[in-house]
Amino acid sequence: MSTDSTASRSPRAVVIGGGLTGMLAARVLSDQADVIVIERDEFPDEPKPRTGLPQAHHAHMLWSGGADAIETLLPGTAKELDAAGAHRIPLTTGMVAYSPKGWYRRWAESHYAITCSRDLLDWVIRGQVLKSAGSRITVMEHTTVLGLTGNAARATGVSVRRHDGEEDTLLADLVIDASGKGSRTPHWLEELGAPQPTTREVDSGLVYASRIYQAPPGLPDSWPIINVQPDPRAPVPGQTGVILPIEHGRWLVTLAGTRGGQPTDDPDDFQRFALGLRHPIVGELLDKAKPLGPVQVTRMTANRRRFYEKTAMPDNLLVLGDAVAAYNPTYGHGMSVAAQSAVTLAETIQRHGWPSPSLAAHAQKAVAQHVGTAWAFATGTDVFYEGATDTGPTFGERVGARFVDRLTYTATGSGRIARALTDVMTLEAGPQALASPRTLIAAAVGPLKPQLTEPPLTAEERQAVGYNP
Repeated sequence: MSTDSTASRSPRAVVIGGGLTGMLAARVLSDQADVIVIERDEFPDEPKPRTGLPQAHHAHMLWSGGADAIETLLPGTAKELDAAGAHRIPLTTGMVAYSPKGWYRRWAESHYAITCSRDLLDWVIRGQVLKSAGSRITVMEHTTVLGLTGNAARATGVSVRRHDGEEDTLLADLVIDASGKGSRTPHWLEELGAPQPTTREVDSGLVYASRIYQAPPGLPDSWPIINVQPDPRAPVPGQTGVILPIEHGRWLVTLAGTRGGQPTDDPDDFQRFALGLRHPIVGELLDKAKPLGPVQVTRMTANRRRFYEKTAMPDNLLVLGDAVAAYNPTYGHGMSVAAQSAVTLAETIQRHGWPSPSLAAHAQKAVAQHVGTAWAFATGTDVFYEGATDTGPTFGERVGARFVDRLTYTATGSGRIARALTDVMTLEAGPQALASPRTLIAAAVGPLKPQLTEPPLTAEERQAVGYNP
């Protein structure tokens, strides 16, 4: 076993996990220190799946709030994604969505989302990070973190095991856990004698099933996202489906269902499930497309948040991404929260300086606002399903849900409310934006246009797929 030395060592940060969260954090830290990224997997040389990211099989969206944050950290990434085949979808112009309160209208563009496979997104961002940081980032692949070094007051580094079995200790001025849902930080804190974070879990029993399709030929370049959402207040399991246009003329189709109504990995069941959603449009469109592979299923989808910002954490230890909060992927907020958290980390370093014993604590509190927004969206729906929590929704969650229901209903026929909801959905604004006087008045008035009775596909889109239900 070798032991790292502090002698003549340059400032150093260690990032646990080389996914999107870890790479964006490494990019920020590379302006201040040498960075070691520790990754259990081996990174592919092209956009391919990797073992440590099973959720990559399912639909991912990068909302404009997250995409803008990435562009701030890595200028030119949007062009790289476009060149690689990703789609920039204008919102709500490019979305055909059936909400719990009816069809949304396709208003003029005010926001956007980037859609592509998660494999492509990670590959492009990883390349951008390593290119921009030069030699300041070292990636240790096939390496496992065994624990933290230090004590309850201060983390001093990590102990690791390399792929050849050799164990080592890496000292660092800052340790970031970006290892995802499987984070071991609670266990490591216990080993150091530090307090455990308070944790809340909301588990609706959601199961995700996804399949890649070759999209029908001759589609318009501006083909929209298709989404059928569940009604969490209905006395049935919540079921949903989405079609995302991704690179190489393909569709990524993800279906989901809560406890008692989950999809399976049976290919013959996939379209049947889609046809049984609150509206059959997803299943009907699959008639026009060609499946390209098996159905991929994920069952570990519980919402879980660890309140590290309220915990007496050791100095120099920061937790980001899914290691802090893992969300039901329905709203696609995880990647955007990670990107905004990286920007917030950069701002916190600028404000408090590097190195600073309190830097991690300040950053942990600052990123909690991004986490909180995504958490409210994810649990605000899931908490209403049978068995999601031991006690059911709180009084505050019930009140908040009634308010969101009213906003959703109004948004089906009010551009102002649709814009306000999209501001928050894309993480370009916090939930407080929905409490502005103008928004409250508009919600009280209700929708200004009558509700749509059928999917708002354009004539060109209908013709392209022969959609005549």
